[in-house]
Amino acid sequence: MVSIPIAAQMFTLRKESEQDFEGTLREVAKLGFDGVEFAGFGGLEAEEVKRLIDELELKAVSCHIPLETLKTDLKQVLVDLKTLDCSYVVCPYIENREEADYMNLIADLNDIGDECRKEGITLCYHNHDFELERLNDGRTALETIYDETEANTVMAEFDVYWLKKAGEHPDDWIERYAGRTPLLHLKDMTNDEEGFFAELGTGGVDIPSILQTGKDAGVKWWIIEQDQCRQSPLKSLETSINYLRQY
Repeated sequence: MVSIPIAAQMFTLRKESEQDFEGTLREVAKLGFDGVEFAGFGGLEAEEVKRLIDELELKAVSCHIPLETLKTDLKQVLVDLKTLDCSYVVCPYIENREEADYMNLIADLNDIGDECRKEGITLCYHNHDFELERLNDGRTALETIYDETEANTVMAEFDVYWLKKAGEHPDDWIERYAGRTPLLHLKDMTNDEEGFFAELGTGGVDIPSILQTGKDAGVKWWIIEQDQCRQSPLKSLETSINYLRQY
């Protein structure tokens, strides 16, 4: 069986990246990651980032790009993605979350995803917990997004922490959208009442089950992210990747 490669979401290292973007990428490479998911380029041009990741033998897996940028500057986004040889672009969330906003989002995702697909790039949507709220017809906002977008145009980047936080079983969502979930955000949750972000294998998210379900569903990349860390973010990533390597 071909192993699924592991990427780091650079949002985890946002403070470190602000201080030293290149040095932070070098530290990620030292930890043994296969790729990175970008949340900005540290003020560098795409060509400079490409030279750096090539040197470090890191793959640009995907980029989180705000919806407004995808709507207003998609042409440049696609140029940058192709420069990076990056196959995925991710809409990370939306600011306004009334039912009408989700309907507008669905139309935008279909349009943006279609333009991306023409250029050989796949658009994904990344969830938090708020998309699990139910709309007037009883469906959750998240299932409505995937029900009302084209399966070959808009794919999923499920975040297992936020699904768990919303009281859902991540495996159910991964199974339901098998073949439509190329990217998976892996993070754990503390077992206390707070349910804080945790390193993989240290909390209450059933990571082994998710890994098996993800493999069966055709996940292409595991992406480790920790929104907030109670220790050094680099140390948190190291703990998580070492745990994931067991599988």
